[in-house]
Amino acid sequence: MKYVIAIIKPFKLDEVREALSGLGVQGLTVSEVKGFGRQKGQTEIYRGAEYAVSFLPKIKIEIAVSDDLVEKVADAIRMAANTGKIGDGKIFISELAQVVRIRTGEADDAAL
Repeated sequence: MKYVIAIIKPFKLDEVREALSGLGVQGLTVSEVKGFGRQKGQTEIYRGAEYAVSFLPKIKIEIAVSDDLVEKVADAIRMAANTGKIGDGKIFISELAQVVRIRTGEADDAAL
């Protein structure tokens, strides 16, 4: 099993969710987060005054998937979240040692 974490632009969430649903992903966790990468934030103008925004709003998606689905999930996220501009985000994939469904006690792939 793999644990997939994706950081994307907020307006791309619906497209990513639809792409993942099309692959049969049955659940995911979404969090509103802030951060910066190479762009180091941005400058905005508010009421005529210019100020720097150090952390940009992003969406963090977390998904537990079986090994055979991980490449398709990563490709679906990459394609759906891509704008071709800086700040599109990142996908992190790591090993997932165990999953347990709290309600039934099912473990690992049965719990996904």
